[in-house]
Amino acid sequence: MNATQRLALVIPAYNEEETVGAVVRDCLAALPGAEVCVVSDGSSDRTAARARGAGATVLELPCNLGVGPAVQAGLQWARNRGFDLVARLDADGQHPPAEVPKLLARLEETGADFVVGSRFLPGSSFEAGSTPARRFGNRALARFLSIICRYPVTDPSSGLWCARGALVRYFAHRYPAEYPEPEAMALLRRQGYTMAEAPVRVLPRQAGVSHLRSLGVAYYALRVGLALLADRVRPVDRRFAKKREPSG
Repeated sequence: MNATQRLALVIPAYNEEETVGAVVRDCLAALPGAEVCVVSDGSSDRTAARARGAGATVLELPCNLGVGPAVQAGLQWARNRGFDLVARLDADGQHPPAEVPKLLARLEETGADFVVGSRFLPGSSFEAGSTPARRFGNRALARFLSIICRYPVTDPSSGLWCARGALVRYFAHRYPAEYPEPEAMALLRRQGYTMAEAPVRVLPRQAGVSHLRSLGVAYYALRVGLALLADRVRPVDRRFAKKREPSG
């Protein structure tokens, strides 16, 4: 990230009043040149007020649409304001904002359009617990997604990532609603964009509970797999396909 690039931090949030204020303050402290946009996804508590009081721009959706549409709303906000880079992280305190510079550094190192913060690469630190069913489902989905993306994916469900340039514009136009993290990886590769991963530190949730129960992991993995297969037969959107540099 150079001095002329502008960074937006997009944080989807649904009833995260206990943690969102601290997350916003940590973002502004760790990345003082960035702007923070919290998308309150139909929250019925004080999520919006806590985020605004901590210094974030807040978008309030009229009802709970889910993570994918909430992230897309934040991406549209960033695109309309001309941001060069967008990082996405959770509102529950799992993603320390101090990890975002690792993603930015990986972007510059690899020249990729998209970098995922992985919990499972050497050098990562994942302090949250996991069940055997979740580990199996993640490995199976990672292997399948690696084949589709032609890139060794280790963390297909990571909600900590960074995108730049034309990919931000594409995701603002089309971002998956039901299974946003793995589908986004498959879509960006199909459109000709490149991706990479970076090891990051991920903490346990500071409050609340995960929406994915262990008993539903196998069913979730199966549904995601079917969605990814369906994405493969969709035509490439030429308006947003990555333009190749002319060869010498």
